[in-house]
Amino acid sequence: METFQDVVVIGGGPCGSFSALNLAKNGVNVTVFEEHREIGSPPHCAGHLSISNLKRLGLYPLPKETVENVFYGAKIHSPNGATFSVRFNSPITCAVNRTLFDKHIAGLARKAGTNYQLSSKVKSLIIDKTHVKGIRVQQYGGTFDASAKIVIDAEGIPSRILRQAGLKPPRRDMIVYGFQAEIENVKDAEPEFVEVFLGKAYAPGFYAWLIPKRDGKAKVGLAAKKGKPKDLLKKLMYKHPTASLKLRGAKILRESLHPISLGGPIPKVYSNGFLVVGDAASQVKPTTGGGVILGLNCAKIAAEVTLKALDEGDFSAKALSTYQKRCMKLLSFDMKAMLLIRRMLDKIPDKKLDSIIGFYTRIHLEKAVKNLKEIDFQGQALLKAGINPRILTALAYFFASYLSASS
Repeated sequence: METFQDVVVIGGGPCGSFSALNLAKNGVNVTVFEEHREIGSPPHCAGHLSISNLKRLGLYPLPKETVENVFYGAKIHSPNGATFSVRFNSPITCAVNRTLFDKHIAGLARKAGTNYQLSSKVKSLIIDKTHVKGIRVQQYGGTFDASAKIVIDAEGIPSRILRQAGLKPPRRDMIVYGFQAEIENVKDAEPEFVEVFLGKAYAPGFYAWLIPKRDGKAKVGLAAKKGKPKDLLKKLMYKHPTASLKLRGAKILRESLHPISLGGPIPKVYSNGFLVVGDAASQVKPTTGGGVILGLNCAKIAAEVTLKALDEGDFSAKALSTYQKRCMKLLSFDMKAMLLIRRMLDKIPDKKLDSIIGFYTRIHLEKAVKNLKEIDFQGQALLKAGINPRILTALAYFFASYLSASS
C-alpha cells in the first residue's frame, strides 16, 4: 500500500499538530503519523506555559478542563532554604494537562482537515538521491510508504529520523533527564505560586519544581545531568530544607521520565524536502527546559515556509532554508543569552547560590522584576530590564558570583 499527500508530519505532539493545523487551514493535504495509540500519551514535561505567548499563538483561552491552574508568581528556594518570591498583579502562567493540551491542538488540526494515523511508527525516510520524498511506516504489523512533497519531523528526542536526512541531532552532553510525579497530600503549597528548588545535591545541572493544581494535587519533578532522577526526587522530597517540609508526607500517584535538550537549536533544521521542529530541533530554553512555546512558534514558521514551497513547487534545501533564517531571527539572541546563563548556573556552587538568593531578597529585587512578564524570550526580557538599577545590581552580583567561582 502507498499513500500520497502534500505533507506528512512525524509526531502528534504540540509542534507536529500545530504545523499541521497551520497547513490544513490553508487547504494543504497533510497527514500526521503518531507512533502511540493516543495523542498526548505518555505525557511529557510539566506543561507550565506563558499565558501571553499562548495568546499570541491564538491558543488561549484553552478549554477549561485543560487548565490545571493559573499562577501569579514564583518562589525560588536556594540550596540552604532561603527563598526569593515575586508576585504579579495578574496571572502570568498556567499549568496544563499535557495529554488534554496535546489533544486540543490535534483536535483543532483535525477540524481544519488534518488526517491522523495513530499506532503508526515511522521506520525511515524515503530518499531519492538527496531528496526526502516521504516516509516508511510500520502500522498494525505491516509496513507501507507515505509519499509527500515535504516531510516535517516533530518526533522529539532522540531525533532518530533527522539523522537519516543528514542533520546533526541535539548535543548529547547538553541533555538532562527529567523525572516528574503527580502527588497528593502536599503540605502548605501555595496555589498561586510555582516553586523552584535549587541545589546540585538534588538536581545537578538543572533544578526541581513544584506546580500546585486546583484539585489539591501537584506536579513535582526535577531534571539532572548525572545521577538517577527518581532517586534524586526522593532525596529532594525528604531532605531539601524547604521542599521536605511540603513534600515529606506526599503520596506519588503517577510518574514519567523524559529527556530535555538544553544545548540550543541544532545547527541545521532543513534539507531537500525536509524540515525539523520542536524538541527534535532542540528549540528549547537552555535555562528552564521549556520547549512548548518556542517550538510552537517555529512550527508556525515551518508551516508558512512549507506553504510557500508548495505554492512555488520548489522543495529544495535552498527554498526551505528560509525556515532556518526565520527561526534564528526569532530565537538567536535569546538562545545565546540563555545558554550563557545556563553555563554560569552550572558553574556556580551551592553556597554562592545561597548568597545570590539572599542578596536578591535584601535588595527587594521582586519590586523590579514584577513588571517583567516575558518568560520565554528571556534574552530580550533581560535587555529591556537592564535600565532598572535593581536589576543591573542583581545581574552584576550574579556575574561577580560566577567569576569568583570560576577563578
